[in-house]
Amino acid sequence: MKIFRYGNPSASTVLIQPIDDHDLGELKTEINEIRKQVQIDFQLIAVKVDDWNHDLSPWKAPAVFGKDGFGDGAEDMLRFILAQCMTCSKTYYIGGYSLAGLFSLWAAYQTDVFAGIAAASPSIWFPNFLQYMKEQDVRADSVYLSLGDREEKTRNPLMATVGDCIREGHELLLGRGIRTTLEWNPGNHFKDAGIRMAKGFVWLMKNNADYVELEVYENTKKGVSTQKNTKMAAILERVRFT
Repeated sequence: MKIFRYGNPSASTVLIQPIDDHDLGELKTEINEIRKQVQIDFQLIAVKVDDWNHDLSPWKAPAVFGKDGFGDGAEDMLRFILAQCMTCSKTYYIGGYSLAGLFSLWAAYQTDVFAGIAAASPSIWFPNFLQYMKEQDVRADSVYLSLGDREEKTRNPLMATVGDCIREGHELLLGRGIRTTLEWNPGNHFKDAGIRMAKGFVWLMKNNADYVELEVYENTKKGVSTQKNTKMAAILERVRFT
């Protein structure tokens, strides 16, 4: 697996994203869109996946189109990614598109390293995954879900369940008290992947408790010295104002 790093390596906010060749071509658009929407300094670590169906699948499953089935390489992939998340003072978010979105959602049940999950157009139709969500506890604070409004209009009977699956998954997260949202984007599965990923990461960063508190503070701080508030001073160190 190859790693691509973008942004400030010293930033306290780190975005992790498993990618394929198509995602790699979308990263410039994605990063620019994130920078337009938030003033938080960040680093994005993109992990180029060697074998998409194997490395991102939590367990084996038969092929849904073509001849390539799904492997069970997600545990190895997660171990590789966690090795990139060794600085305890940093805030890590993980997100992905399609099967990488499913992997990111699955990761939320494996570790509490990630403050939030951005699952854009995730393959939540994956066999037995909804049942897995019902039986396990989420260990991330926030989960962003999105889907194209035409994605469930497909002839493939399993993939056509994606709309019902993501609605049910969202309700399950709400029922567990997780900070979550489900956003519907115009178009099918292959439209605006970079923009959709950017939306997910932006939502996570803006809904981080420190960011919300900082916005309130900035709107009301007239005459207030940040040196007198150590918590706010720590938050300010994590945010770049432009």
